[in-house]
Amino acid sequence: MKVKGIFVGLSTIDIIYTVAGHPVPNQKIAAESQQIIVGGPATNAAITFAFLGGRTTLVTPAGRHALASVIKEDCSRFAIELIDMVPDSQQPPPLSSVWVDHEGQRSVVSANAVGRIIPPAIVDTEQLGEASVLMVDGHAMQACHAWAQAGKAAGVPVVFDGGSWKPGTDTLLRNVDVAICSADFLPPGCASENDVMDYLADAGVRSIAITHGASPIQYLSVSASGVIEVPKVDCLDTTGAGDVLHGAFCFHYAHSNVFEDALRKAAILASKSCRYRGTREWMPAFAASAPATSN
Repeated sequence: MKVKGIFVGLSTIDIIYTVAGHPVPNQKIAAESQQIIVGGPATNAAITFAFLGGRTTLVTPAGRHALASVIKEDCSRFAIELIDMVPDSQQPPPLSSVWVDHEGQRSVVSANAVGRIIPPAIVDTEQLGEASVLMVDGHAMQACHAWAQAGKAAGVPVVFDGGSWKPGTDTLLRNVDVAICSADFLPPGCASENDVMDYLADAGVRSIAITHGASPIQYLSVSASGVIEVPKVDCLDTTGAGDVLHGAFCFHYAHSNVFEDALRKAAILASKSCRYRGTREWMPAFAASAPATSN
């Protein structure tokens, strides 16, 4: 039976532009290409998990706005079950504008969940009872709290995508087993990576990783600490690479429950994804070259 993952958090509509250089104030530039695609940390991770062969549920605010159909269509394409936090909302989903230059460096402007009215989440205990892993991204924080608390109580490993510190993160961490954070994640009073690891460990997080783009991943678990090298590739676009890492980690962790091994495999896939534009172009190449690893 396929492993099941539940992903709670943000969905966006991403408009990704390829540019010769990033615009400066008051400058207008023409894009060399554009992609319009569904994004957001939880959503990209869910899509990666589904693509690798996992049964997947995404808990996110979508709604009834015309743009929300793009989110629903993508879920259908990847056979992801959608639990819509705002099924009757007419608000548009958040839009993100992403500029990617020839060196693969990106700039992002996104509304995230700012201004969205999201009612209190109701946890689907039947879904949770089938889950092998649960990931929360800290967006739609009340929903992340509710699902993480229920997941912890049910014995489902809870993984936290720590892109940045958000109000309510301190409470969320009480129900987190694994935290994979970016170098931008800085809890209050923390000034260094060691401070961050100490903060997370004191909060009860058992396994911790801090990513640094193409540089090695620092990790700490109950049994070991060290670094995991990130494979070097000819980078075309880093957009969504962190989300791919989280989704791949959840997939491999759901199978093995071995933190370091799942993190190492996830780093390999995330690095490979940077050889392609956007957040989906890596998939056909991966499927063609390594079909045996997708189940």
